[in-house]
Amino acid sequence: MIHEARRTGDVCYPNTMHSMLSGLPNKAGVMKVSVLILTYNEEDNLPSCLSALQWCDDIVVLDSGSQDETVEIARTHGARIITRKFDDFASQRNWGLENGAFVNDWILHLDADEITPTEFVDALSQLQPQPGIDAWNIPSKLIFKGRWIKHAGAYPTYQVRLGHRDRLRFVQVGHGQRENLDRRRISTFGVPYEHYSFSRGLSDWLQRHIRYARNEANLISSANPIATPLSRQGGASAGRRRMKAITAKIPASARPFARFFFHYVYKRGFLDGRAGFVYAFMMAVYEGMVAIFLLEKWMGEYQATSSPEIDDPK
Repeated sequence: MIHEARRTGDVCYPNTMHSMLSGLPNKAGVMKVSVLILTYNEEDNLPSCLSALQWCDDIVVLDSGSQDETVEIARTHGARIITRKFDDFASQRNWGLENGAFVNDWILHLDADEITPTEFVDALSQLQPQPGIDAWNIPSKLIFKGRWIKHAGAYPTYQVRLGHRDRLRFVQVGHGQRENLDRRRISTFGVPYEHYSFSRGLSDWLQRHIRYARNEANLISSANPIATPLSRQGGASAGRRRMKAITAKIPASARPFARFFFHYVYKRGFLDGRAGFVYAFMMAVYEGMVAIFLLEKWMGEYQATSSPEIDDPK
């Protein structure tokens, strides 16, 4: 059933929330959580994501101008829809926090290809706000062809995905975002959500990661990108960030081999079977794209500083 809605600007407010969204148990001291989902042409992924959010009474979908059925699917599931042209992940999430008119103080940040399983919801229903804590790091399980890639996927890796709507903000770093918070104000929520990064096939994954590779190459080639306060922070996300800092120093031509070795040998991705090999290989391809963009920038700088009087031999 599609509920009638009223519009104010580019925000769509359903008159009633879908009856299945009953909310987390209203226990004394337990935080109430809203959900913010970023979307763009996510008609294939969004139904599963929203179906797993029956526990939530306040879902906001921030759409970037989808041309498929994404918005209609979100409305059918009782979500509120706001729209903004996409520029980067950090700005998009920050804008959503500031314009989502959330019912609850605590916000869970999801993408449309991510799902909250029963174990996650059960643990979240017991979580209580803690003095001095504004956000939580959360691990994710990478799912490929229906299988959890535990080893090659370097589980557990963490991102800040749960935080206070007024106190958590993000900054853009490379192709992704990081929290703009002192690490002492971040705790760890140990139960993972599920990430179906390959749900639309390998070609779609490759197209997205071409963009990501260019952004990462720009970050690496910028002035001293590693020595930033965020990259020196400890906590649950520190290991992954230190690894990025180390790989950024590897020569471009060696990056694909180093990435494959990391996922398949060092992290024992061979224990994940064929899926582990394919994933390690694809991450090596991604590093190859980063290397190409780095070489492209280096060649551009070299040509710009070369004497114009010397012809380039063909």
